[in-house]
Amino acid sequence: MESLLSLSFDNISSKNPKKVGKGFRQIEGLLAQICISTPPSAQHSPVKRSSSAEQHAHSTTRKHIYDLVDDLAFIEFFRLQESFEWNVATRLIETLDRLLGLGMGTDINLLIASALDLLQGTLLLHPPSRSLFKRERNMNLLLDLLDPLSSPTILQTTLHVLVCALLDQPHNTRVFENVDGIVTLTSLFKSKQTPQELKLKVIEVFYFYLMPETMEDARPITAIRDRAGQMLQKSPTKTTRSASSGDSDLDGETRTTEEKQALLSRHLNNVEDLVQDLGGHRPFAASALGIGTGVMA
Repeated sequence: MESLLSLSFDNISSKNPKKVGKGFRQIEGLLAQICISTPPSAQHSPVKRSSSAEQHAHSTTRKHIYDLVDDLAFIEFFRLQESFEWNVATRLIETLDRLLGLGMGTDINLLIASALDLLQGTLLLHPPSRSLFKRERNMNLLLDLLDPLSSPTILQTTLHVLVCALLDQPHNTRVFENVDGIVTLTSLFKSKQTPQELKLKVIEVFYFYLMPETMEDARPITAIRDRAGQMLQKSPTKTTRSASSGDSDLDGETRTTEEKQALLSRHLNNVEDLVQDLGGHRPFAASALGIGTGVMA
């Protein structure tokens, strides 16, 4: 698995768009192998699976992260994601930053959309990588992509990643607020250039933002780390959590729906109606999220 990640990282760091696309496909194949159920008779080495997800197209059962605790390939992937050297989310964020500097041509847009899709999947497969968005620089990268002039595909995929980055992460939500994320979203919603379908997606993000905040459920992560045992790297200097911004006093700071309603109401009318809707529906219950499914279908 290290060899495949090393090869894909080399490709996505290239200045050649074709190599970047190839690197994305390599990462996509790896994630697909983990997310797609494989019949027992087809399972081999936990870290040496077929490079083509098409061979498993006949079995597309979606998994929740709880279902992956006994999947040795996933355990190996998770172990590698705990290290800075092999963390896929870190490399994807770096690549996105570089692609943004190349302008918004058709080919670049396709690469940006691919990178965002992979980042969403990585944040779902390895929740600790969400801590990377404690950094204002990384959160601002997402907000930069939420420009009304961006393509609808990029805008929608960025909204998906944003929800994944905020999911069960109150600290990230505070960072989002501090870097004017609410202003960015409401501006996108109000823009005449924003398609109606995309405005509906933004409203879904407003619903998500207004939901009561909870800290991340550590049980599946603990189970995975326990299952990995000695496979996990113990050095705190090599973990994703220390590679991102360190924990701070904001980690436990949550805001109530009423407090967030007040913040959102500064930039948007009729927020009270959204809050009333939440009382009966809860459209983004975290427990309903599964690996391999979009946060917003």
